[in-house]
Parts: sequence; C-alpha cells; structure tokens
Amino acid sequence: MTLDDLLTPALVLDLGVLRRNLAMMRRALERHPGVVLRPHLKTAKSIEVAKLAAPDGGPITVSTLAEARYFAKAGWRDQIYAVGITPGKLDAVAALNAEGAQVKVITDDAEAARAVAAHPGAVEALVEVDVGEGRGGVPPEEAKAVAAALGSRLAGVFTHAGHSYGGRSLEEMARIAEEERLGVTRAAAALREAGHQLRIVSLGSSPTALHAKSLEGITEVRAGVYMFGDLFQEQLGTHPEGEIAVTVLASVIGRKPARDALLLDSGALAMSKDRSTEKAPRDDGFGLVLDLDGKRAFGHAVLTRVHQEHGEAHPMPDMPVGTKLRVAPNHTCLTAAAFDRYHVVDGSREVIATWDRVNHW
Repeated sequence: MTLDDLLTPALVLDLGVLRRNLAMMRRALERHPGVVLRPHLKTAKSIEVAKLAAPDGGPITVSTLAEARYFAKAGWRDQIYAVGITPGKLDAVAALNAEGAQVKVITDDAEAARAVAAHPGAVEALVEVDVGEGRGGVPPEEAKAVAAALGSRLAGVFTHAGHSYGGRSLEEMARIAEEERLGVTRAAAALREAGHQLRIVSLGSSPTALHAKSLEGITEVRAGVYMFGDLFQEQLGTHPEGEIAVTVLASVIGRKPARDALLLDSGALAMSKDRSTEKAPRDDGFGLVLDLDGKRAFGHAVLTRVHQEHGEAHPMPDMPVGTKLRVAPNHTCLTAAAFDRYHVVDGSREVIATWDRVNHW
C-alpha cells in the first residue's frame, strides 16, 4: 500500500524523521549526566512510538487516564499523570497501581492533597510548582502547605515551563530553562528543609529540555512535542526545519483559480484552528502545504482558511480534483488528536505499518 491508496484526510508518520528527533533529545540530555528522560506521550499516544521514545518500559508521562491504562497494560508502569488530580479520579489511579502500575499524580491544592493522603489505595503525588507559566502550580514558596497535606504520599515536586513557547531566541529559551530549574529546585530545597523526603524533582518542556545549560538538582526531564515537531516549534528555533515527522494527507476537492487557491479536505477538524502567527517571523496559516513526498515544493503555500472539513490552500498551482498532498501542522498535538492511527512511511510513499493511538480520556 502507498499513500496514493489511502482515503483522506489521513495521518502520516515518517519513521526516519521520528528516529532523528528522538536522537536529538537524547543528545541534548547527554550533556546532563544522571538526569532521566521521562517522555511525555500526550502527543504520540502510541505504544509503537513509546517503544522508540521510552524503551524497556519507561518512565513516561501521560495526560489522560485512558493513556495511563493503555500504556500500563503494555508494560509502561512508571508514569506521571501530569494533569491536576481530582478526588474522583483517585479510585481509577489506585486500581491501576493495584494491578502493578506506579502511576503518580500531581496537585497544587491542599484539599486535593488531603484526599490523596486519605485514599486507601497506593497513590503518590508530586506538588506542582508554577515557575512562570501562570497555569497550574503554586509559587515555590507556597509548596510547603501542599506537601504537608500529602504527608507520606509525597513523591516530589513537578513543574512545566510552558511559557517557553513564547520565547523567540535560543538565548531566551536557555534563560527560561534556568528560571524553571531554579524555581523547582528552590521548592525542593524548602521541602527538604521542612523534613520531607523527595525522590523526584521533575521539570520539562521541549524547548527548555533541549536548551537548558544546567540541570543541577533535577532528577528527570519531561518533554513530548520534540518527537514529532511542528511549524510552531520550527519558528521558535527549537526544532530543525523540515524535520516534522507527522503530516496530514489531504486531497484536492476544489479549484479556485480566481483566488490562486485550492480547496483541500484537511479542514479544522483535521488540522486544528491553531495558528502560529503571534510574534512569529512568518505566517504559516493553518498548515504548510507539501507535495505527496513531504517536500516543500510549492514555496510558502499555506492553509489560509479552514472550515470544519475544508481547508483553503494559497497560493497553489492548478491541480486536478483528487490530487493528494500533505500538510504540515502548526500544533502537532491537536492535529494528531483528530486521528485514531498513524500510516507509517520511511522517506517514501510506501506505507510500511499502521500504528494505533489511544484517544479520549
């Protein structure tokens, strides 16, 4: 089977590009001896990808209970469920752990921490610390209250510098990475001074993992989007140009020569509505149009508009309806989430495998 044989839209994963991206992260972390990589599989959501990114059973990071079950059943037991825990989910986590998993949860809330501490099952938690993203987490100096509520269920501290995606230079990424490290290690030091035992000091995003100059005091790094890359990461300078492993196979469904455009069947549901234009050096629209071989053969042709099932590509040469093209995503996490499988290629149009994904929650 080749890409020509597939119905569209379809998700294509280039194995060779994936392997190169994984090697890039391994090389980056070799600069920090003793620091463990705990890949975040929220984007890949695939056992076959996990075999390459986290061989020999982990450790890994997940973002849903569905992922936790899927990977635990396949042998990846050492997990962090990296979304703030609610008391109503503790039974499910404890059930996985009773079957041999080691799923740890995170919290920034003392009340939720008390629920973890009181749960009869084997559940441990990390205190989530905010180092500047302004999403989840407590300031480092406020971690003590949550840690005290967890008591013996405390496994460590956890942070995510998601604001690194707002950086626009490698120097800025390195600066944010150092702020991330200082924030979470400051929280860890305060908890240890208060008498708490910590096994894990965890941080990570793909930009900071790749460009941190020091990871002193850190036990593990979490990163995920580096596996596939996307146009947004390219624009940040944290992913090599042309090394996006995942693309959407699409077909021409209409020709609009007056607008110098083609209509494709890769609309918002296949590509997402994320654009990477804010403060960006170029406008990639809703995705960059490639030829069937994944090459940038049309200059800077992008999806300028998307509707639910329609994407308008501009500027584009006239092509017959039914012509197949590929589109590189702006945000690979959301694009991949629209599909239940990968059609795997390795530098050619031949489909060498089909890999499943675990979706939903």
